[in-house]
Amino acid sequence: MLNFASNDYLGLGVSEELRQKVARNFQKYGTSASSSRLVSGNYGTMNRAEQEYARYFGYEAALFFPSGYQANVGLLSALFERNDTVFFDKHIHASSVKGLSLSGASLQGYNHNSMAHLRRRLARHGGAPTAVLTESLFSMDGDRLDLPGFGRLKEEYGFFSIIDEAHAFGALGAQGRGLARQVADVAVGTFGKALGLFGAFVLLPEALRDFLGNFSSPLIYSTALPEAQAASALDILEMLAASDDQRASLSEVSVMMRERLAAAGFKVQGEAHILALEIGDEREALEVSREMLSRDIFVFPVRFPTVPLGRAILRIGLTALHDAGDVERFIQALKDSGAKLGVNHG
Repeated sequence: MLNFASNDYLGLGVSEELRQKVARNFQKYGTSASSSRLVSGNYGTMNRAEQEYARYFGYEAALFFPSGYQANVGLLSALFERNDTVFFDKHIHASSVKGLSLSGASLQGYNHNSMAHLRRRLARHGGAPTAVLTESLFSMDGDRLDLPGFGRLKEEYGFFSIIDEAHAFGALGAQGRGLARQVADVAVGTFGKALGLFGAFVLLPEALRDFLGNFSSPLIYSTALPEAQAASALDILEMLAASDDQRASLSEVSVMMRERLAAAGFKVQGEAHILALEIGDEREALEVSREMLSRDIFVFPVRFPTVPLGRAILRIGLTALHDAGDVERFIQALKDSGAKLGVNHG
């Protein structure tokens, strides 16, 4: 099966080198923290790993969470409250939406990646303190945040910024450090995508780390990640710094897929390793995906409510393990599937 539905962007999730490192760590440290961080699960290895992640990505502090979903829910529900106003890109992840809804803050969405719309919203709000929540590489559209435009607005209005870099960390930026450090006050990352492990991390000011450690319910009331996970996270940092070749391959195959799909007449969006192939009809997206699966190619159909009704896509996830032959095989299978089903999305 040729997989185009994975977020294992650097191939670390199937790396034999990482597999052996993780196995040794679990043999050494055991399988469970057996307690929350606030009780007896606050291991020195975890604290050291958090310090190293903060240093590597350029922030004051870091805090590990059991999952990306818990990281966004735990961060946003604890950080904001009733009298706060948060502006958010309408295409943020479901976990961010849940965290904001639990916070009780006043929420104002703006059109996806539209700095003009965000500016109008901010101007209408006046000079009161605000926060803006967005992503650096959007998980479904595959487009990047308008960083220069966002930076200008941040400088003008002085808002607090939270940027989800889950799909950028590891894969984009110098040595995989992501895209948005210059404009992010807080950033959210995950181990479960380019970093090839499990769990998540939030990069933030030291004072906020202490605050979340005492007021973030998902962190307080969940068993901490095992110490072996933290030891493995330290190993991953070394591998990330040495993965420029994989990042170059990922970029090359992503550009190749986008250009060849467009040349073949397909409507495709995306600016990096996530591409959105426009289908439209939900039923057709599912049928094309199933037909591709029968040809041993796994590409996932994304339908309402993850995307707007009538805007279904095939979400293509590229990895450093893909090559030119895989791209050609995918496109030919896509053409053949469309011909068989009598659908044309060129």
